[in-house]
Amino acid sequence: MTAAYSDLRQRLEGLNLYLVGMMGSGKSSAGRHLAELLGYRFLDADTSIEQVAGRPIPEIFASDGEEGFRALEAAVLNQIASWHSLVVATGGGVVTRPENWGQLQQGVVIWLDAPDALLLRRLAADPTPRPLLANAQGDAEAAQRLAELMARRRPLYAQADLQIVQDGRPADQVAEQILEALPALIKQRSAPPQHRLAVVDEAGQARPSIN
Repeated sequence: MTAAYSDLRQRLEGLNLYLVGMMGSGKSSAGRHLAELLGYRFLDADTSIEQVAGRPIPEIFASDGEEGFRALEAAVLNQIASWHSLVVATGGGVVTRPENWGQLQQGVVIWLDAPDALLLRRLAADPTPRPLLANAQGDAEAAQRLAELMARRRPLYAQADLQIVQDGRPADQVAEQILEALPALIKQRSAPPQHRLAVVDEAGQARPSIN
């Protein structure tokens, strides 16, 4: 944590910060810088899902479909919300399940809003498999799929507490933009829970902890 943001950390009182936005919007990159500057712990929700499931996300999509993946995502998010002092980079579609908003809104929700052209450039340079763009026939079809996803999700992302419009600047500068905007959003809250995280799925079955 840098001394410049020690007062802000105190005012947050352990409140989680959730980064939302489309794939390629820079949530993980900016989130790591944000956590470091604030003295928070960084957590990538997709990585946590893979740890709990014991398999990569493309395999979850292939075997369980998007609905199965979203159910697991919701269970993991539910448990993440019981922890504190986290910067969480969420999956691009986390906003599509209404019940997730109840968990996200326990913290501060920050939308990294990147234009389609920037998203496509970043996705083209990133080898990470993207199930919702898999098997796209060329750049034009990938762009069309991305535009369709954004059209459905934009009204949901717009419910975030803070919108940070992306212009391609480095992730560390995006983190500083967020920190400059946060003081206006902080509200008085009770102390966060101190218990250890244990993941329980929707069937009530304990899963491996992501903590």
